[in-house]
Amino acid sequence: MTTFRAFWVEKTESEVSHQIVERSIDDLPEGEVLIRVAFSSVNYKDAMSATGLPGVTKHYPHTPGIDAAGTVVNSTSSDVSAGDEVICVGFDLGMNTPGGYGEYIRVPAKWVTKKPAGLSLRDSMVIGTAGLTAALCVDKLQRMGAAPADGPVLVTGATGGVGSIAVCLLATLGYETIALSGKNDQAALLKSLGADLVIPRVALAESDKRPMLAPEYAHAIDCVGGEILTNVIKRLSPQGSVAICGLVASPVFSATVLPFILRGVNVLGIDSVEIPISLKSQIWQRLADQWQLTKLPLLTSEIQLDGLSAAFEDILAGRVSGRILVRHDPA
Repeated sequence: MTTFRAFWVEKTESEVSHQIVERSIDDLPEGEVLIRVAFSSVNYKDAMSATGLPGVTKHYPHTPGIDAAGTVVNSTSSDVSAGDEVICVGFDLGMNTPGGYGEYIRVPAKWVTKKPAGLSLRDSMVIGTAGLTAALCVDKLQRMGAAPADGPVLVTGATGGVGSIAVCLLATLGYETIALSGKNDQAALLKSLGADLVIPRVALAESDKRPMLAPEYAHAIDCVGGEILTNVIKRLSPQGSVAICGLVASPVFSATVLPFILRGVNVLGIDSVEIPISLKSQIWQRLADQWQLTKLPLLTSEIQLDGLSAAFEDILAGRVSGRILVRHDPA
């Protein structure tokens, strides 16, 4: 019987507590693929699960971690074999299924994709769900016809995990990129990632009752929602699109139909959780090839399991810029 270390969250009516525990592989749920996890990452959703906030995890105790990359230990699926290096993100991993903050996970084969040759396991988790989401945003904008010649692309929440990788990816692909951030001290980092201009969050945070405003952005990627998304929609150029993937400010936005029927703008929803594994695999392959992000080390800090509690406090308080990688000790 193999035991392994896992970050363990317990929740009672009065408190939520964290500890690192020894678990048995026999405790893991059924699934075709057993994976020895090498790396995970820290996402806002992980912080919500680990602090007992509603909407993510229904049953405790629990091991969060919506991202995992590692090596297959055994498999009953013909799609992956023992020894394969694989990536598992999204679906129910880390939500109600024990996630990447354990040294082992066992999951359905349909959740698993082989790691492309152009990525290391570490780099795949620097990208993680955040980077996959950013890439899906860019992919959807491009499928709507977005091209560098159209004009500037705005990224809101630009210092977060999704936003910072979106800035990096857009710049890599030749788009003029404008980064919106409430962290004025991070302007130099955003410019080093490729942002052509960094503007303060307050520039789009104020309510304006006018149904449309002067066009400023050809397209946008919105990671925050709320009033900022409302203002982005009002400022899109004719035939412009905004890919929406976050709600850190608010899940609610307001708009009249006027931007949609007078300028033909598009609001594009992005789901990185339940999309088919075939699409996830396509995006991972693109990130390993023509969409390689050579500036990712600028975004990344690294912790182990004992640093997770502090990381959750920081991410919920808005003190995190870029990506936090979680490294498990080698087997």
